Amino acid sequence: MRRAILAVIAGGTLLTGAACDSDARTPEFTDPVVPSSAAAPSPSISLGPDYTADTSKVCGRVTGIVNAAFGEFGAELGRMIANRQAKETAAAEKAETTAAAELKAIGTQIRKETAAAEDPELTEAGETSAAKIEAAAKNRDYIEKLKSTKDLDVSLKDQIAEWLDPVSGYCAAGPLPSESASPSASS
Repeated sequence: MRRAILAVIAGGTLLTGAACDSDARTPEFTDPVVPSSAAAPSPSISLGPDYTADTSKVCGRVTGIVNAAFGEFGAELGRMIANRQAKETAAAEKAETTAAAELKAIGTQIRKETAAAEDPELTEAGETSAAKIEAAAKNRDYIEKLKSTKDLDVSLKDQIAEWLDPVSGYCAAGPLPSESASPSASS
């Protein structure tokens, strides 16, 4: 879709350039109109680099990160909730710290993978997603709001989708962690 939009913009630019060129002609020229080279793009004119192959590779790695690492993050959140409910404060705090560390690591991994992308827009999207994830790991507001596995089940997928929104626009980051990977209170 993005390439189609670029083609339309480039085509419009070429057509505008040709129109400007024809406006420059004066009525005293009576030669037959010969198509301008600017009006008909030659096969050697490129609309820009094709990032498709590289984007596919980068997105494959990002999808792997999402599927593996968010599963571990969810499992730690499940442990944290179970320990809170069992009034095991030290174990709950340890699981929360581990979950936050997992979240930070996910952001770092996404940043690393997308930083190497050939498409600068994918790199920027990865940076934005990584920053959102790392901010959530740092301030832990999201984690602190979780009081039960029901809270986790209801909000985890939506929260992850919001964090990944910029990069998933390029990668459609694959399925979010599956239901089978969703944490439970019994760990």
